[in-house]
Amino acid sequence: MPIGRYGERLPRVDIFVCTADPQSEPPSLVISTILSIMAYDYPAEKLSVYLSDDGGSILTFYAMWEASSFAKHWLPFCKRYNIEPRSPAAYFSESHGLQDLCNQKEWSLIKDMYEEMTERIDTAVMSGKIPEEIKANHKGFDEWNLEINSKDHQPIVQILIDGKDENAVDNEGNVIPTLVYMAREKRPQHHHNFKAGAMNALIRVSSVISNSPIIMNVDCDMYSNNKDTIRDALCFFLDEEMGHKIGFVQYPQTYNNMTKNDIYGNSMHVISKVELRGFDSVGGPLYIGTGCFHRREILCGRIFTEEYKEDWDGGIKEKKQEHIYEVEKKAKSLATCTYEHDTQWGDEIGLKYGCPVEDVITGLAIHCRGWESVLNSPTRPAFVGVGPTTLAQTLLQHKRWSEGNLIIFLSKYCPFLFGHGKIKLRHQMGYCIYGLWAPNSLATLYYVTIPSLALLKGTPLFPEITSPWIAPFIYVFCVKNIYSLYEALSCGDTLKGWWNGQRMWMVKRITSYLFGVIDTLRKLLGLSQMTFAVSSKVSDEDVSKRYEQEIMEFGSSAPEYVIISTIALINLVCLVGGLRHFMTGGWNALLNVFFPQLILCEMLVITNIPLYEAMFLRKDKGSIPFSVTLASIVFVVLAFLVEILVPIV
Repeated sequence: MPIGRYGERLPRVDIFVCTADPQSEPPSLVISTILSIMAYDYPAEKLSVYLSDDGGSILTFYAMWEASSFAKHWLPFCKRYNIEPRSPAAYFSESHGLQDLCNQKEWSLIKDMYEEMTERIDTAVMSGKIPEEIKANHKGFDEWNLEINSKDHQPIVQILIDGKDENAVDNEGNVIPTLVYMAREKRPQHHHNFKAGAMNALIRVSSVISNSPIIMNVDCDMYSNNKDTIRDALCFFLDEEMGHKIGFVQYPQTYNNMTKNDIYGNSMHVISKVELRGFDSVGGPLYIGTGCFHRREILCGRIFTEEYKEDWDGGIKEKKQEHIYEVEKKAKSLATCTYEHDTQWGDEIGLKYGCPVEDVITGLAIHCRGWESVLNSPTRPAFVGVGPTTLAQTLLQHKRWSEGNLIIFLSKYCPFLFGHGKIKLRHQMGYCIYGLWAPNSLATLYYVTIPSLALLKGTPLFPEITSPWIAPFIYVFCVKNIYSLYEALSCGDTLKGWWNGQRMWMVKRITSYLFGVIDTLRKLLGLSQMTFAVSSKVSDEDVSKRYEQEIMEFGSSAPEYVIISTIALINLVCLVGGLRHFMTGGWNALLNVFFPQLILCEMLVITNIPLYEAMFLRKDKGSIPFSVTLASIVFVVLAFLVEILVPIV
């Protein structure tokens, strides 16, 4: 392990965590992530943890203040007994045995302290107020007044724990990591560039506080699950032969709340274990926005050269020690709305702006500057988070991803154009796979409607089953599904999980990806502006119970559900009508002509069984509302009227 040679010269690491809304991302969840990364098995004096709160919420700051106090008990407890995971929420929920750790009195004491803290935080969030006696405990609370809201406030930077302060120690006298809260300035008249803007503000703010050569960023719901993650990542950067080429080290996303059969297909096992690993052979995986270690200089635009050598010892520690108030004042000036005006921030420096998937386009730019990346997927996952637990959350997330990747594909950053002559053709093609997710919706929409309607009308679209020209269709259908099943099973999915994944790919293509195409075209035509919707990390009790039972959640009249229901009803009616034709017109002759269409229609009907149940059988709140079912029936009737009047080509 190369890092063993560095001893006390291990590089310092800045860790960035981003949150945006205390309602969608509860502060108690955020601080559990913060506490887990503060507890890494790494010299505490070399760690600095930053939280960007784009909601500018006093509730999130209060949670951070509580966490800074609890950390003095939690960190020594973790290191003394070498516990895993080091997220208190995950650790105490997993009911670890006391006999493997410590006496029951100490374990119960820490657990009670944590539960009391989260209860105070949750109570404050529910009431929306912080008690006045608590506000008197830290000067940071004075930053908030009645005029402040999430979209209009001054820059706020508060150093809750100063790692350079000799008094910043835990209850055993050990140094603890620096902890900083930041809420960059927001004004209605200034575009804030979403998460990319927050990350760039963190890069600047951290440069005057710690200025570590390595930056790690993680989502607020992705807690550290492996205490050695930093050391593992540094093995790549410090490698004597290849380390100077590595721009970033990416860890895969892992979720701890997936059902056994992954009802919404969110585990992404195949993407993490097959596709991203495959990128290693052509230059490295994409930057996926979380669980990633970067060199600071590369995020600031440095171009790769063979002579490059990182200065692991330089930075803030060589500067004259400044008073904490002066440091905070300087940091605030770097987090204003106007700081980036007439600069290269968001273009040549920092994360790139103008795209909902700022991570992908930033990673592409890093690769095009000559750097490589690497995927590190240890046996024990480095980060574990909360995946979507409803269909609505899943579709929202995939709409953002597909739309963002399509915007990249249609912009000057298209991998085939931007990467030409800079990265390998195979690397360009790998990036473009995701850029073509959204356009796939059009082909999918055709295949889930036209063949079925043609079956009902008696119009053949495929060669006869006895014709040699049917062979390519059978080959593609069989090989695609067999290989897809093999990949899923080899990556740990169940047979039913694979089937659920096939259903969700269809659902996402005719909803999320379709809307991604529409919204992208509207943006290109100047009819709408880019938005960023935060995925909620909370669900009510009934929704959670249905999720655990693997019952699909609908419950609203969203236009996506109208599309899904309409397609499901069209295929059901077409299958019934097609079978009626077979019964009256002779099975043998018709099967020879319509067998492929019949199989396709049957597969679609079987795939949509959960939708038929939600429309006609289920009575719970997660079923498809009657208004959606009625609208779908109307659209089906209109589709059949059009089918009668207009011949299928």
